[in-house]
Amino acid sequence: MPHKAWETFLKFHHLIGITLVALAGAAFYLNHSLNYWNVVRKSMKEEKTTQCDYFSGRWVYDNVSYPIYNEEQCSFMDHIFACQKNGRKDFNYRYWRWQPRNCDIPRFNGKAFLEKIRGKKVLFVGDSVNRNQWVSLLCLIESSLAPSSKKSLTRKGNCNFFHSIEYNTTIGFYWSPFLVESNCDDYLNHRNLDNRVIKIEAIEKHARHWNDADILIFDSYAWWLSPNKLLWGSFENRNAIYKKVETKTRPYEMGLRTWSDWLEMNINRTKTKLFFMSVSPNILRGDTFRHCYNKSEPIPKNLLPSKPYHLMGVLEASIENLRARGINVEYLRITRMSEYRNDAHPSIYRATIGHLSEDNKKDPTTYTDCLHWCLPGVPDIWNQILYDYIMKS
Repeated sequence: MPHKAWETFLKFHHLIGITLVALAGAAFYLNHSLNYWNVVRKSMKEEKTTQCDYFSGRWVYDNVSYPIYNEEQCSFMDHIFACQKNGRKDFNYRYWRWQPRNCDIPRFNGKAFLEKIRGKKVLFVGDSVNRNQWVSLLCLIESSLAPSSKKSLTRKGNCNFFHSIEYNTTIGFYWSPFLVESNCDDYLNHRNLDNRVIKIEAIEKHARHWNDADILIFDSYAWWLSPNKLLWGSFENRNAIYKKVETKTRPYEMGLRTWSDWLEMNINRTKTKLFFMSVSPNILRGDTFRHCYNKSEPIPKNLLPSKPYHLMGVLEASIENLRARGINVEYLRITRMSEYRNDAHPSIYRATIGHLSEDNKKDPTTYTDCLHWCLPGVPDIWNQILYDYIMKS
């Protein structure tokens, strides 16, 4: 082979060799990069799936760990929630534990909780469902305390106060079903009002009792579902303006705006911790699937269709609006987890059973209580979640 041809041949093979080495290096780098990003994506996916969402999970039967307390041993038990005392013989409703996906709810520790809120004031504000949760919290706390622990329960106006002498702690419930003022504000005499009137822009009468609270837990929903008149002016003023609003969403939106404006003007954003409980399922008489009469087990997860709660969108928008204004309200989404538990309502085991008409007695579904909850029961789980939020704050 001539010298030049040989030189060209060598250069050609040298170029091929360099090209092959470069391609091999590129392939190795690409494969390494793909493996790296696959690992990153897998890690991100695992992190996403393992994040704890307390409100997504299932109910697990657990008669070993639950109930945390017994109905008859809680000195704060309200007759409305005392289903066993009111004649219920099936006690399985007490043995269900909520199991979130990928995590566990911490066990409630009353002493640790009182130590965390030592010297502070905690206040539940809202309707009787919120009182249901307040009573549950007191029962949970009492189950951790020694019988000799000094404590008291007093009522002043619209507020009930539990006070722990040892921890200098107050945990109260304030009756205010609409949050804003109304003619249903009397703590004892607010039933059977066919002509409900809401003073939609007035809140100060109630809110001045909330100012000094370190932790506020709000709820307000069920009372907005009935037809209500709105009032501009005072109840005593003959020239006050009354207006009937047909839609439920508009009055609720207006009431929450008054509440939001008060928070923005009055709440200490560095001191006060704010919570709002989402809707506790209200089961209407015509909803035979969810109705609580004669139910002894939770609804299976695969059988529970999603139910729209139209006012929830209004509430969630109000909370987001507050966050945009620099006020953080922790929104505890207890609705879906509670919907499965139509077995855990008082149903016919309610304290007013002695006052029923003969027509009522013939049809038990006409007097069932499918709004409140037996204790011990579902509100204990709400409070375990609330407990963890407070302990981590």
